[in-house]
Amino acid sequence: MLVIDCHAHIYSPDEKRYQPKDRPLRPPPGMGSVEHLRKQSLAAGVTAVRAIQTVSFYGYDNRYLCDSAKANPGWVAGVCTLDPDDPHSPGLLRQFARDYGIRSLRSVPSSARKTGFDDPGVRALWKVAVEEGITIDLFLMKLELAESAASLLRDFPQLTVGFCHCMDLKPGPLLEPGLKAVRQLARFKNLYAKVDFIGTGTTLPYPCPDLHPACLQVIETYGPERCLWGSCYPCELWTPKISYAEHLRIFTEALPLKEEARRLIAGENARRLWFPQLKGVGYTQAAEVQAAVERTSAWG
Repeated sequence: MLVIDCHAHIYSPDEKRYQPKDRPLRPPPGMGSVEHLRKQSLAAGVTAVRAIQTVSFYGYDNRYLCDSAKANPGWVAGVCTLDPDDPHSPGLLRQFARDYGIRSLRSVPSSARKTGFDDPGVRALWKVAVEEGITIDLFLMKLELAESAASLLRDFPQLTVGFCHCMDLKPGPLLEPGLKAVRQLARFKNLYAKVDFIGTGTTLPYPCPDLHPACLQVIETYGPERCLWGSCYPCELWTPKISYAEHLRIFTEALPLKEEARRLIAGENARRLWFPQLKGVGYTQAAEVQAAVERTSAWG
C-alpha cells in the first residue's frame, strides 16, 4: 500500500543558520529534522511526505522549509506559511513556488483585522496560488472563523484545499459543534479533510477510541476519496499519546474501514494531488520507489 504523510513539521538542528523565533515550541532533542523524518517515515513504510512550515518555531521565516523542499524533491512536498497581513507575502509565495518548488500554502487568518479568512491579504495569497498552480492548506481552528473560510472556499472553487486537523477536533464540549461545522464545510467539493486529529486530540493511548466515531463521521461525510492521513510529526511533541507508526496503524488497521478506503486515505489521494510521479505504485513497487527516491535525494 502506498503511504504518504500529509502533515509533518520540520525543524533544523542548525539554529545558527535557521534561527528560531523568540520562545519557540521545541521538539525533543534529536527529533524534527528532515533526516530524522526520513528515517522514521521509511521505517513505517511511508514513501513521501508533505513538510509543513513550523510557525510555532520559526514564525513566518520559511528558509528551512524551502531549502529542504528544494533539496529533496523526490519525496518532500513543501507547505509554506506566510503572513496575510504582510504586503510582501504574495511576492514571496510566487518566489517560493518558482525557485524552491513549494507546492502548497498553509493559509492562516488575518490577525491585524477582524476579518478572519475573508480578508484582502488572504485573498491576495489565494489568487497567487491559483496563478502558480499550487494548493492551499486551510488552518481553520476556531468555530467563529468557519463562515469566513467558507467565503474563500466559495470564491476559489478551482483551488485544491486541505483542511488542517479538521478544526482540531477533540473530546469535550466543543466536539459536537466543531464536528457539525467540519461536516457542513464538506459541501465544498474542493476541500479535503486531514483526519489526523485523532492523534492530536485524543486523551487515550492507541488506538485512541475516543475519537473514532468523529473520524468515521468525517470520512462518511467527505467520502474516503477526500480524506488524507498525516502524522503530525514529530509525534513526541504533537501526538504524545501515540507514536508515528501507531498513528498510521489507526487508519491501516484499527478503524473499521474498507480496504479501498484505507488505500485512498493512506496515500492514493495524496499521490493524485501532490505526487503524480508516484503513479502506479503498489504493494510490490513501493520498495523500489523508495530506493529510487533515496538515490535522487540530497539527503543520504
